[in-house]
Amino acid sequence: MSLFFENFTDIFAKINIGDYAIPLIFGSVCIFGLVKKTDIFSEFIKGAEEGLTTVKDIFPSLMALVVSVGMFRSCGGVELISSFLAPLSDFFGFPRECTPLAILRPFSGSGAVAVFESILGSSGADSFAGRVASVMLGSSETTFYTLAVYFAATKVKKTRYALAAALVGDLCGWFLSGWAVRLFLGS
Repeated sequence: MSLFFENFTDIFAKINIGDYAIPLIFGSVCIFGLVKKTDIFSEFIKGAEEGLTTVKDIFPSLMALVVSVGMFRSCGGVELISSFLAPLSDFFGFPRECTPLAILRPFSGSGAVAVFESILGSSGADSFAGRVASVMLGSSETTFYTLAVYFAATKVKKTRYALAAALVGDLCGWFLSGWAVRLFLGS
């Protein structure tokens, strides 16, 4: 009996379930639609039309955000603000290397990942800056991107306090990431 389970686990370990996830989901949806006697193709077409309408509504704000972030990075705005905020980050014990990440993260996820990789490349993954950057990246959000996409999709014009609350949350996450790394992992 033990030999059976060893062989079974060896066979199961060689199967990558990720390779079969999408076909299994697709097949399950088709079988469910057939059981419920639903016209699967027409429902698929309706969903695709709704998706394209959503893309049409979201695209202008998303394009404006992507272009403005690219311009902000290329003109040196991130470096200028980082150098201006350096005394403040020193006062709070926040690594200077992570200031550009804190500035860029609310606007661009890919830009933040590029800054994160440069921090890891220059300081190292086990350095204080590398650890703080890792915690920051995992505990913050691309606030402006998220607000632009979701509010454009739902056609909300007045964001009220959503932006202020999200930015306060980001600010707390940035400073608390430095504090948490120092508390749990040391500097």
